[in-house]
Amino acid sequence: MWVYRLKGTAAELDPLIPDLFDRGARGLEEREGEVWAYFPAPLDLPFGGVWEELPDEDWLSAWRRDLKPVWAGPFVVLAPWHPWEGEGIPLVIEPGMAFGTGHHETTRLALSALARHLRPGERVLDLGTGSGILAIAAAKLGGKALGVDIDETVLPQAEENARRNGVGVRFLPGSLEEALPHGPFDLLVANLFAELHRELASRYRQALAPGGRLLLTGILAEKASLVKEAMAREGFSLLEEEREGEWVLLAYGI
Repeated sequence: MWVYRLKGTAAELDPLIPDLFDRGARGLEEREGEVWAYFPAPLDLPFGGVWEELPDEDWLSAWRRDLKPVWAGPFVVLAPWHPWEGEGIPLVIEPGMAFGTGHHETTRLALSALARHLRPGERVLDLGTGSGILAIAAAKLGGKALGVDIDETVLPQAEENARRNGVGVRFLPGSLEEALPHGPFDLLVANLFAELHRELASRYRQALAPGGRLLLTGILAEKASLVKEAMAREGFSLLEEEREGEWVLLAYGI
């Protein structure tokens, strides 16, 4: 087995993930500052990564063994093969083509914030849903969740994750524009780049119901000012700022 090591974070490399799977990747893993894509043999790939041959072992079993449950607020994020009879709200997520297994700081920030801000019965939009983990978490908290993603290839996995967790979540292909007709929403959660949050600032207001809130993450701490300035121009009020490692979450109200 070979691993293709790419420099960067999960959020930064997310656009490459479908292409890596299309080219034969068997699995993905995020390490500190890198994303590892596992292949049966090296290929000529144009993404600037480095190939490394792994020792002759059952790499899939080893990867599964090393993938531990993760706590985020009241949630515990589990893979389907993890037994769990403990406390907490379980989120069973299949690691695969879409990032969002709870092992990244931004996902944990968003899960914890959902637990603080979401009230049962509220309408929730998960923008850039990926694995569906945030929409599923919202549903488990009693929200009425819609997940959208511009990458249609991740939606079957998100739907399967929702079924695996026994919740009803609607998933649609598209961006914020496609979600607007299904609003307005009481809570919008988005794990996106800082620059994209800045571009969407004026549109976020259109998506929210009176008294609605925003949970914005995927933001490097060094770029948080870009988002804060854009949101201030649109008249949003900063409710809280949370940080884990080099990442921040900004919660806003209108």
